[in-house]
Amino acid sequence: MAGSRLPRQLFLQGVAAVFMFAFASLYTQIPGLYGAEGILPARKTLRPQGKGRWQQLWETPTLLWEAPQLGLDTTQGLELLSLLGTLLALGALLLRQLRTLLVYLLLWAAYLSAYQVGQVFLYFQWDSLLLETGFLAVLVAPLRPRHHHKQAPQGGLAGALPHEDLPFWLVRWLLFRLMFASGVVKLTSRCPAWWGLTALTYHYETQCLPTPASWFTHHLPVWLHKLCVVATFLIEIAVPPLFFAPVRRLRLAAFYSQVLLQVLIIITGNYNFFNLLTLVLTTALLDDGHLTATPGNSHCKKTASSWPRTLLAVLSLLLEFAVYGLLAYGTVHYFGLEVDWEQHAVHSRTTFTFHQFSQWLKMVTLPTMWLGVASLTWELLTALWRWTQVRGWPRRLCTAVQLLIFGTATVALFVISLVPYSYMEPSTHGRLWTGAHRLFGTVEHLQLANSYGLFRRMTGLGGRPEVVLEGSYDGHRWVEIEFMYKPGNVSRPPPIVAPHQPRLDWQMWFAALGPHSHSPWFTGLVLRLLQGKEPVIRLIRNDVTKYPFHKRPPTYLRAQRYKYWFSPPGEQSQWWRRQWVEEFFPPVSLGDPTLDVLLRQFGLQDKSPPRARSSSNTLAQALRWVRRQLSPLEPSTLLWGLLAAAGAIRVVQALHSRPHSPRSSPPGKEEKHRPAPKKDSGAATKRAAPAPDNCTSSSQSPGRKK
Repeated sequence: MAGSRLPRQLFLQGVAAVFMFAFASLYTQIPGLYGAEGILPARKTLRPQGKGRWQQLWETPTLLWEAPQLGLDTTQGLELLSLLGTLLALGALLLRQLRTLLVYLLLWAAYLSAYQVGQVFLYFQWDSLLLETGFLAVLVAPLRPRHHHKQAPQGGLAGALPHEDLPFWLVRWLLFRLMFASGVVKLTSRCPAWWGLTALTYHYETQCLPTPASWFTHHLPVWLHKLCVVATFLIEIAVPPLFFAPVRRLRLAAFYSQVLLQVLIIITGNYNFFNLLTLVLTTALLDDGHLTATPGNSHCKKTASSWPRTLLAVLSLLLEFAVYGLLAYGTVHYFGLEVDWEQHAVHSRTTFTFHQFSQWLKMVTLPTMWLGVASLTWELLTALWRWTQVRGWPRRLCTAVQLLIFGTATVALFVISLVPYSYMEPSTHGRLWTGAHRLFGTVEHLQLANSYGLFRRMTGLGGRPEVVLEGSYDGHRWVEIEFMYKPGNVSRPPPIVAPHQPRLDWQMWFAALGPHSHSPWFTGLVLRLLQGKEPVIRLIRNDVTKYPFHKRPPTYLRAQRYKYWFSPPGEQSQWWRRQWVEEFFPPVSLGDPTLDVLLRQFGLQDKSPPRARSSSNTLAQALRWVRRQLSPLEPSTLLWGLLAAAGAIRVVQALHSRPHSPRSSPPGKEEKHRPAPKKDSGAATKRAAPAPDNCTSSSQSPGRKK
């Protein structure tokens, strides 16, 4: 098997980029969400219970416990963590020297600290996925930075530590759990839209934050939408087991299918950093040989190979054909694919029942776990074999300790992950080893392993529910309060927001699915808008002058529930059409008994003012100065600016490290002046892995490695 040095570097860079987006996006929203004048003040979540310092830290693992030691309140501590996390992630993205275990441990600890006080605004599956991925990055990252000359050449294994591929295997296992569970829950939910293959006829219109491409995709033919649902089931349920296929080309086919799905989702929906993070996970399906492949390598002369190698190649090819044939037959059979030549369409329908699918799931859940066990065992044996090739007792002892530590951590995390993975099949979950349940319960609050299941049920089948806030000075003339990102004005096109996640807009989408009492934070939003608190107003309109009540807060506030639909083709001036449904939140004003009862019921009353901090604190003053400089920028603009800056720096780095072409010299002169090889270079050459097909790797110069 080819090495995984380059995929590991891609993975670490990708995790750093996602952390940068996540921290920067969160930073822009902290005052409005968690400030003293925010919707859900963070200071209320950290109440000392009289416990010991370490017990308190273990039960609520957040660095914000130490904020008072710096003279900061909880909100300022959260801002400091977000700023430092953004800068540290940017550094790890740009500088190889910063992609170390310590840096990723700090990034993970900082985001976990924010997660502990984030409350409902940080309880999204991608936040949990980022924490789980971030912890895997801690294990994948090297203990200390390595210099270029210590790297193995061209995907070879010389200089590679025996344990390096073990934690990286967990990334592949995480990707499998994420995709397989996301496909399975769509069917176990019994959602009629998924079972009828009509989910995508609603999805583009009813998702939280559509893009302009969503409008065009929504109006594609119904048969094509249904065919895309079939492809989604194929990619999410049938393809993930190929992540562990022994044939490299099958793993690459699985990789490109996952990339295709994620890119299409990015184009048609604003899902912040989630799809980028999923793309980062797919790097575990790659290897050095694929990433360093050049057109010149295909013209290398292939020497005659031995008959066992030829037989293995033939068997691999036969296995590929068998897998592709089985996938094609299963898709046609279980989804009843029929080509209609007259209408130029492909018709599809589910030909299996819920009971049949449940029986199939019960039959395959445990074998998929054993598939993971078999794959992990192979990785452990491979790592053990590499350890036997280490020369020198001191180095062998050191690598043995590392292999023991990282091997134990890998096995432990795999066992822990089996518990949330088995949630999708209750009978298998009940038969799981009790030790795994106890181990998972011990570390569950650290978000080391989570259950996933995206788009479980399709909402808004009868129209997209949307909450529209309205304010008034006299209780008779009402003015709508339009948000920056979520649908409101029917003439405004859907925005492109990713990788920023406007967390208030997302929660407004969830709030519209039920009564306001199911979203207690909404009452806090109403209170802050009646009080005219600018940090909350900036969550709705970053440019405060565009907020209809920027001069004076409204006297009354209410909310209406509408149903939205994409406008039909031909209505050029409108992207949406809507219809009023019902009152979502009654008209209230400050001091209104209805509002006071709700505030008491949900524990949102300001019982005690925040503890005053010294205004002369240098760190607090610096944080306020940074906030003043960045607050005029729209959050999505800030994130795109960060991305552009990182891209520009990478271009400069690439140009700076570009090797200069040597001056031409007469034939034979280069050989004459070439330095003699060192005595120990022969041993290193023997340990290096041979290039595939006896091809040389001279097309890649060391100066081009990153």
